[in-house]
Amino acid sequence: MSKFLRYFVEVFRPGGAHRSGNFNLRMMHGINRISILMFIAGVLVLVFRSCTRG
Repeated sequence: MSKFLRYFVEVFRPGGAHRSGNFNLRMMHGINRISILMFIAGVLVLVFRSCTRG
């Protein structure tokens, strides 16, 4: 679990280790960042919908 949290922090930190490396590695981190944000948005939508329904 600590590796996941470390990666999560590293991906969103500006100027982190993901900035160094080749183009493919940077694109992979960018896609992972988008995926994480979309997952969080989906969870928030599900929570919001469940809270607003009677």
